[in-house]
Amino acid sequence: MTHDKTTVVSALEQLATTAPATVLPRVLVTTGLADRYTTIAGPVGPLYVAWNDRGVSGVAPAAEDGLFEKNYADRVGRRLVRDDGLPARLKKGIVHTIETGELGRLPVDLSGLTPFQKRVLETTATIPRGELRSYGWVAGEMGRNRAARAVGSALNRNPVPVLIPCHRVGRSDGTIGEYAFGSEMKRDLLRSEGLDPDGIDAGAERGVRFIGSDTTHIYCVPTCRHARRVTDAHRVEFRSGRSAMESGYRACRVCRPSVAA
Repeated sequence: MTHDKTTVVSALEQLATTAPATVLPRVLVTTGLADRYTTIAGPVGPLYVAWNDRGVSGVAPAAEDGLFEKNYADRVGRRLVRDDGLPARLKKGIVHTIETGELGRLPVDLSGLTPFQKRVLETTATIPRGELRSYGWVAGEMGRNRAARAVGSALNRNPVPVLIPCHRVGRSDGTIGEYAFGSEMKRDLLRSEGLDPDGIDAGAERGVRFIGSDTTHIYCVPTCRHARRVTDAHRVEFRSGRSAMESGYRACRVCRPSVAA
């Protein structure tokens, strides 16, 4: 009997084959122990994009695969598995977001963030393409005027930069400010949206915080679509919202410059 049992076990062992290399990654993704990622064309260079059943869960400039995988695992506690391409619905949504600057219906996974951090990102997502707001503006839009510093910290936790445009948020002094992936990438992103970062910084250094039109008597943040249409002959520069209002100007209803006050 022992001999027969040994023979059967030996025969079964000979039937065993090594599982294909694709099996383990599929099992990890199916069981929720891993998410997928791929490389796409971004507005200023290739991007890594990670996703799961909840939506896009990570974005970063494409560089070294291992670094993105490590940072992702450290942040969410799951490993990443390379994939050939995005699901059609996510690809369509990402293309729309990059082209229009609007998140639209693109699902993003913010499940690892606090309620405050989620609100910061949701507010930041409303900033139009080609416009710049301050940390104080984001805080004011949330009804948390004194939370500008906390807003900055929350933006540093943004898992899906470029798609949720933390590059469209600058310092309260009007300058462009820093960026998680370097100030040059931030400037390149803003340039791709039609802004002049050097010109913005130069105006801020002169103390220009708002732009008014002497024909409409409305004042805006310098990058507002309406401010950018004001011709030099009718352009009025202000150092503060108070000085604009004391001069008889009212705040733009589109960019809401008084929110950050």
